[in-house]
Amino acid sequence: MAEAGSSSSSTGETNPRGIPVAPFVEDVESFVASRSEIEPNLKKFQEMIASVSSSPSLPHPLTHSHLASKYQFMEMNMQRRAASLQDKIPDIRKTLETVQYLSLRKSGGKGFETTFELHDTLYAKAEIAGDMDEVYLWLGANVMLSYPIEEAKTLLEGKLKAALESLRNSEEDLDFLRQQITTLEVNTARLYNYEVTLKRRDRIEAEEEQAKTRK
Repeated sequence: MAEAGSSSSSTGETNPRGIPVAPFVEDVESFVASRSEIEPNLKKFQEMIASVSSSPSLPHPLTHSHLASKYQFMEMNMQRRAASLQDKIPDIRKTLETVQYLSLRKSGGKGFETTFELHDTLYAKAEIAGDMDEVYLWLGANVMLSYPIEEAKTLLEGKLKAALESLRNSEEDLDFLRQQITTLEVNTARLYNYEVTLKRRDRIEAEEEQAKTRK
C-alpha cells in the first residue's frame, strides 16, 4: 500500500499549537497502485476526519499510516473552549473596570453609594469607603482572596490579556481544523471517484473480452 510520505504532500508540518497539517493526495494514480488499496485508504481518511486524540499538542511528525490526530473531535473541543472563553471574558473585563473605577475613587478619597449583584436579578445597595485599599476576587472553585487594589488591577489585566490571546488562538485553530477536514474530504472524494473510474474501465474491458470470446 502506498505510504503518505511518498505519494501525498505530508511533511509533518503543524500549526503553532501543534495541530498537524492534513496530507493532500496530489496524484491519485501514484497514491494507490491498485484497486485493492483504495478501500483501506478511504477508511483511513474517514477515520482521520471522524475523531481526534485528546491532546492538541503532538510532538512528533505524523503520516497517513499513523496519524495520532483526528480532526472533528478536536474541532468540537476547540468550539467548547472558545465558547467558554467568550463567556468568561466579559466577566473579567467587567471586574477589571470595577477595580479601575475603585482605584480612581480611592485617589479622590471620597466614599460613594453603589449597587452590586447578588444574583442574576437581585441587587443590593452598598456604601463604599473612600479609603478602601483592597478588594476580594473570586478565583474559582469557591476560592476568594483579598488583593490590594493596584495588585488586583495587574492580576485582572493579565487574566484578560491571556483570555483574549487564548480566544484568538482557539478561533485560528478552528479555521485551521476546518481547512484540514476539507482537505481530507477532498482526498476521500478523489479516491472514491478514481475507484468508480477503475470499476467502469474493468467492466468495459470485461465486456470487450466477452465480445471477443463470442466471435
